Amino acid sequence: MKVYLKTEDEIELMRQANQLVGKTLAELAKHIVPGVTTLQLDKIADEFIRDHGAIPTFKNFPNPFGGPFPASICTSVNEVVVHGVPSEKTVLKDGDIISVDCGTLLAGYNGDSCYTFCVGNVAQNVRDFLSVTRKSLYLAIEAAVAGNHLGDIGHAVQSFCESHGYGIVRELTGHGIGREMHEEPKVPNYGSRGSGMMLKEGMCIAIEPMVTMGDRRIGLLPDKWSIRTVDGSWAAHYEHTIAIRKGKAEILSSFEEIERFVQPNG
Repeated sequence: MKVYLKTEDEIELMRQANQLVGKTLAELAKHIVPGVTTLQLDKIADEFIRDHGAIPTFKNFPNPFGGPFPASICTSVNEVVVHGVPSEKTVLKDGDIISVDCGTLLAGYNGDSCYTFCVGNVAQNVRDFLSVTRKSLYLAIEAAVAGNHLGDIGHAVQSFCESHGYGIVRELTGHGIGREMHEEPKVPNYGSRGSGMMLKEGMCIAIEPMVTMGDRRIGLLPDKWSIRTVDGSWAAHYEHTIAIRKGKAEILSSFEEIERFVQPNG
């Protein structure tokens, strides 16, 4: 397994790519309302990313199960955990939640972040679920320091979310990131303290809790991209790209602009 440690210059380029992802998600936040289609959101994101000199990394991303990804963002509504395909047939309704995953390629380096948005008035138990999932991301980032292990990150997510009765998806993980969107190592959202690869300064990873309100089992939909919960329970997905430091990790992506438009769930 080859893990590429990034130089400070590379981390700066990744910071710029990730900040653009945050700005794109913030732009989308203005449009996530009842009645909008996920295809409309995709068109807004695609135009915004390209207008800022970047390429949407997800567009035409290869698929081991079928054709390449047809859109620039993933739009996963309610029971869809990840990789939801934007469609004119998917119209957001009051009370829905939608996880928007976005990637950009800017000056040769990738940015990657995801946020789960409320559509209109969302039930309090769902808001509580989003709050726990978002919090678990930040607990994982606190554990992501040089000298700790991948298992410390996974344990932070798993122990917190499972203590609230939620499920942790096992088959999907975070990942290393840099010139490629998906690099080594895989970053699971479960594990035990002190297990797995040791974290080193200069590693850049995407941490992304994918959490279910009910059973953690998942299945692939006929479009060969969208992954949903087997029991139909709703799912949440929050993601930051970070750089490992000797002390506190540096978060390269940002929810700050998003949360100027939406009340943070956490």
